[in-house]
Amino acid sequence: MTQANELRGEAALRVAGEVLVLRPSFQALVAAEQELGPLFALVERAVDGRLALAEMVVLFWHRLRDGPGGLTREGLGEAVADAGLSAAMPVLRVLLQQILTGR
Repeated sequence: MTQANELRGEAALRVAGEVLVLRPSFQALVAAEQELGPLFALVERAVDGRLALAEMVVLFWHRLRDGPGGLTREGLGEAVADAGLSAAMPVLRVLLQQILTGR
């Protein structure tokens, strides 16, 4: 089983029976920002409870390390929706904290 290395700032997301490892990187943040707009505004939307599921999936997608073969962004979105927001919230919290404070 793939495991996240917390010392590297990685977070594990369990969806569809798989453990996906999300790794922070400058490139991932830039890619997410290009799609979603300024990251600070994204954090503000999350704090206000206005972060859309699609935005969360984009953030997860760009930080995904070695996902299962054939996984698409749409597939990740479906898996996150199937798992429920409560399963994604701890991972989202880690990612948003990293955006604000760094690794």
